[in-house]
Amino acid sequence: MDSHGINNEMTAPMLDHAAFGRNRPNADDAIDSESLARARCERPDTTFSQRALTIGLFLSAIEMLFCPIAARGQAISPDALIRAYPEQVAGRDQTAIIFRDGTRQNISDGRTDKSFDEKLKNASLIDQLSLSYPKGALTKPPGPQEDPGRFRNAAFFDKMYGDCDKGDTQKQLTDIPWFAGKIRVTKVNGVAEKLRAVAMEIDRLPQDIKRFAYPSAGAFSCRVVKDTGKRSMHAYGAAIDLNTAFSDYWLWRKGGYRNRIPYEIVEIFERHGFIWGGKWGHYDTMHFEYRPEFFDTPSGGDEKKPPSH
Repeated sequence: MDSHGINNEMTAPMLDHAAFGRNRPNADDAIDSESLARARCERPDTTFSQRALTIGLFLSAIEMLFCPIAARGQAISPDALIRAYPEQVAGRDQTAIIFRDGTRQNISDGRTDKSFDEKLKNASLIDQLSLSYPKGALTKPPGPQEDPGRFRNAAFFDKMYGDCDKGDTQKQLTDIPWFAGKIRVTKVNGVAEKLRAVAMEIDRLPQDIKRFAYPSAGAFSCRVVKDTGKRSMHAYGAAIDLNTAFSDYWLWRKGGYRNRIPYEIVEIFERHGFIWGGKWGHYDTMHFEYRPEFFDTPSGGDEKKPPSH
């Protein structure tokens, strides 16, 4: 039995030679044409089986090529990127997203067999969209591989925010107030203005809740994530860390999941398009990053064709 479940062993038909001899003269020299024909029909035709297998594999490949990428198992449609980043992304077709300057980026890298760790370190756009972000307050700790938002395609974010190692990101940074201090964040995609709005809403919360949000542990920082070696969203100026005195991080804490950040704060960030690291199995409860695609609510219509510009 080979790996495809095809039995390659040939089983010869069994003939009753005694009966054959009784019924036919010179039986040893005679050819029973009826039995031979039946044997040929019953014998497995390996040539036909192999051809059927080849055709099946070919049709599967065609299906993968022309099947809409949104139907290949990821949680979020690539159309969400168009709605989430309208200043940057103009549209898409079956294979790529199209930026407003006409640049194309492939949605898939053709790999469907990546492990969790491979997606963390080398995510395609389709990998980036493969985990859904839980809405509302958590009712149980996230599982060890429930990290929505941690699969990041660096080329996509470099294109939007710039490469901080080359000084591109820094050209789009601005300082905004964060309670008694200030933070440096990007102006791209309206991140700075959204964080201003977040701060204003948090400031209206009771003191025993809003104290968890400040002082900030930082926003822009041209650095990589410790466990992946890939660029952090802080490197784009699109993330903020809150008060470390009330924060829990999986690399700091040897025990299980823990969180002390009130959901009243989390809910405000989420309404403005920021996902929370407290909803990750590899939890980072002080961390928020701007990822509005995870809150996408399709309104209908065809988003595939880019608008004229």
